[in-house]
Amino acid sequence: MLSSVLRRQCLVSSGRALRLRTTPLPFIALARGLSTPSTQISHSDLSIEKYNAFSDHTMDNLLHALENLVDESGDPSLEVEYHVSRGLLGCLTSALTTHSQSGVLTLQLGTHGTYVINKQPPNKQIWLSSPLSGPKRYDYREDVKDWVYSRDGKGLLELLNEELSDALQRPVDVSQTMED
Repeated sequence: MLSSVLRRQCLVSSGRALRLRTTPLPFIALARGLSTPSTQISHSDLSIEKYNAFSDHTMDNLLHALENLVDESGDPSLEVEYHVSRGLLGCLTSALTTHSQSGVLTLQLGTHGTYVINKQPPNKQIWLSSPLSGPKRYDYREDVKDWVYSRDGKGLLELLNEELSDALQRPVDVSQTMED
């Protein structure tokens, strides 16, 4: 156990064993208590094909909705960008399918900060970095047909609608462009 005294034996050049007593630093003993409990780590049962279909659909529709939002605002400090990366293996072969792609959607809101929304294919998640609520990891729930944050049960689109409405001081509904 981390809180117990660690003991090591070292051989000195004379051939005698030398005992060293060391105690762990206090923060090391707390490290396990600060980690994420395993009950809060979700493991998606989605196949990679379903994940790609749902995440690509969501990212494409979010891009369209956010582009419209930026265009309608007329504010030159607002900007939206979408980048798709094949990762390291994508540079080596063109035979890779979309399941190896990660998309990063960036929405810059001037003085209100920057939102980053990206696909995480290895985890089958969509990650959000919000200037207001911080980082969140969303899993797709087929029963509600939405990306849901497991710690608070709130959907990705619901959170974006709330935060963007507050930041832009007008009603925003990014889910209007979501089609089945």
